[in-house]
Amino acid sequence: MAKKKFSLGLTIFACLLALIIGFVAAFFIYTYASRETGGDVYVSGDLSIHFMELGNEYAGDSVYIKAGETDILIDAGSRASSTDTTSEYIDQYCTDGVLEYVIATHADQDHIAGFAGSNSSPSIFERYECEVIIDFPRTDKDTQTYKKYVANRDAEVEAGATHYTALQCWNEEDGAQKVYELSDGIEMEILYNYYYEHDSADENNYSVCLMINQGDRHFLFTGDLEEEGEAYLVENNTLPKVEIFKAGHHGSKTSSTDRLLRVIQPKIVCVCCCAGTDEYTDTKENQFPTQAMIDRVAPYTDKVYVTSQVDESAESGYRSMNGNIVVTSGRDGVTVECSENNTLLKDTEWFKANRTMPDAWATAA
Repeated sequence: MAKKKFSLGLTIFACLLALIIGFVAAFFIYTYASRETGGDVYVSGDLSIHFMELGNEYAGDSVYIKAGETDILIDAGSRASSTDTTSEYIDQYCTDGVLEYVIATHADQDHIAGFAGSNSSPSIFERYECEVIIDFPRTDKDTQTYKKYVANRDAEVEAGATHYTALQCWNEEDGAQKVYELSDGIEMEILYNYYYEHDSADENNYSVCLMINQGDRHFLFTGDLEEEGEAYLVENNTLPKVEIFKAGHHGSKTSSTDRLLRVIQPKIVCVCCCAGTDEYTDTKENQFPTQAMIDRVAPYTDKVYVTSQVDESAESGYRSMNGNIVVTSGRDGVTVECSENNTLLKDTEWFKANRTMPDAWATAA
């Protein structure tokens, strides 16, 4: 009788163990195998990428990224006052005042002015504790903005931050890493740019280039890299197809070239600019975002979003086109939600008045 009771107890225990194992296996199958979307595999952890408006009518970049609990900032805007706008936005998500990673792509004002700051607009380094700062190994700049950036960066290092150049990261020197784990299943990969080690006649080619990887989903940032730099980027890195490409150099005619686009085949393109600005040229077709860039992107996607546009009737000189563009990558796929509207560039009144519809978009319509 005791043996039967023991045998019955053993059977019950085995059944319970089998149920537990089955439940755990089912959970992992659901968590991983069922997360395939469009051929891409979502690994784990939520990722949001925020292409921010800068509070003025000038072209510039500032991109905030939230990967799990990790906060990343790529560039800091077109003017020192940009930080008044961007910090208010970032503070909604970065609640502890710590930016784990700060990347300054190159030394042009429209990317580092917010790191330089001013008497009336404190710099990013004054507003946040920055843990790791990654920037450009080369520059030909000797401007006051650049000098203030260096002074503020070095002060942050004295306060405890760690500073690496992108070349140190690529070579994994002095504790720098080529790949940084941001969160469970999300990493930041510093790509190799030929101009980390060679002179260029164009400051833009010194840009830090990086990829955010989330399983088989990839998000590419190339700063203001120009045609020559993009060619070397393709040659020296194994680039995948990407979910998101931040259009090079604000959608200029000399970036986002065919050679790069053929490889990365972006599903979504985000342009950080003030559409129609004459800051750099009076030639309308070459004002950001340029007709040339649009024509090259069109065969791959019509999902093109732009942060701002010129509005001469506004006191600020600009108004939102899409506004702050927020790309979220999670279990349900990759989605775009914008603060102003989700209208694709091709459907905006600005586009209809200032650009010609590419054949690829006209055919798709």
